[in-house]
Amino acid sequence: MKVWAGRGGSSLQSQHFGRPRRADHKVEWNPQLLEVPPQTQFDYTVTNLIGGPKPHSPYDSQYRETVLKGGMFAGQLTKVGMQQMFTLGERLRKNYVEDIPFLSPTFNPQEVFIRSTNIFRNLESTRCLLAGLFQCQKEGPITIHTDEAHSEVLYPNYQNCWSLRQRTRGRRQAASLQPGISEDLKKVKEGMGVDSSDEIDFLILLDNVAAEQAHSLPTCPMLKRFAWIIEQRAVDTSLYILQKEDRESLQMAVGPFLHILESNLLRAVGRTPAPDKIRKLYLYAAHDVTLIPLLMTLGIFDHKWPPFAVDLTMELYQHLESKEWFVQLYYHGKEQVPRGCPDGLCPLEMFLNTISAYTLSPEKYHALCSQAQAMEVGNGE
Repeated sequence: MKVWAGRGGSSLQSQHFGRPRRADHKVEWNPQLLEVPPQTQFDYTVTNLIGGPKPHSPYDSQYRETVLKGGMFAGQLTKVGMQQMFTLGERLRKNYVEDIPFLSPTFNPQEVFIRSTNIFRNLESTRCLLAGLFQCQKEGPITIHTDEAHSEVLYPNYQNCWSLRQRTRGRRQAASLQPGISEDLKKVKEGMGVDSSDEIDFLILLDNVAAEQAHSLPTCPMLKRFAWIIEQRAVDTSLYILQKEDRESLQMAVGPFLHILESNLLRAVGRTPAPDKIRKLYLYAAHDVTLIPLLMTLGIFDHKWPPFAVDLTMELYQHLESKEWFVQLYYHGKEQVPRGCPDGLCPLEMFLNTISAYTLSPEKYHALCSQAQAMEVGNGE
């Protein structure tokens, strides 16, 4: 079984509203929002992918540079987000410990492999999920594996992948100029008293409205009124940046992650040698920006922005008589039918064929990401 937990709970977002004419747009973030609920406390250790020291996190350093009203800095996991992730863990416990005795009721490092991006709120989200899943009981140490920011593949890595950055560089800005998006953005800016020249798009607006609503904080009335439009236009913006017709961009966005998942499946069914022990649960803590292209490649994106603490679960089954293998997907607790599959219980070969169009091995990923850079150097010579 493999679980992706997306957008690690509710977090404090920076207010990027430029210089609004009305002061009530900026809410105050009370330090009490960071209090850790006792039931979510669960000790863990973070290492790099080979068990060495935890890598430096440049994103956390950047978040600390943005201090919000109330004294908190941006990008932190709040107690609301902690509880959301704990609740997700409890749901997984009901499914895989209580209803079906698949996992041990206490954490066993021989059964569970944990991987997260190296962003503190995501590591803390993972802790809370595990606390709910295993009710803070463990038989051995909890180790969360993570990677350097420059080589991370659990989100579209625009910094590391030159070709992806080149392809999408102008699309985010161009998205705000598209018919419909442009008019709605102008309407929201005017309602909030934001200068039309301020570089605000629907992705920034969504981060703010989602965080404020999750914490029941007083928000700009216009922001609240247009919450649904903001979400839909954020989806439209994201789909404009990573277009479904642009297969190579989707490959570079989530192809290496799909390769990891494919490798796990092939090792589990015995098709490729397993260097390590096969685990019952592979837990990957990623982000909403990971889930959108991932859902697109699977053909199950519902054109809604992934909510806080959402999960995508892949279950692997073997028929007792025929010995044939099957994959079953659940998104946000609901069964999904991946592209190319006859129904929810999808033959493994069909599922592998679906993701093969987007899977990238490390070698192919590096070659594709370097393509534009190599061409640019060649032209320069």
